[in-house]
Amino acid sequence: MTEKMSLNQKIENLDKKAEWFYSDDFNLEEAVSNYKDAVKLAKEIEKDLDNLKNEIEVLAEDFSKK
Repeated sequence: MTEKMSLNQKIENLDKKAEWFYSDDFNLEEAVSNYKDAVKLAKEIEKDLDNLKNEIEVLAEDFSKK
């Protein structure tokens, strides 16, 4: 992914990639490439969600100290 995408954009993009596998546009020649792109995107989403979780935990800890 060359451009910086928001988490929501990444999720939308992953949804589109998943839908492609069920579409009339599906073909085996593109399937491997699209699958690899989807896996990469899913890993980026997972990393972003982990970062958000960590931020929330830090904020919740700081809030509970007050």
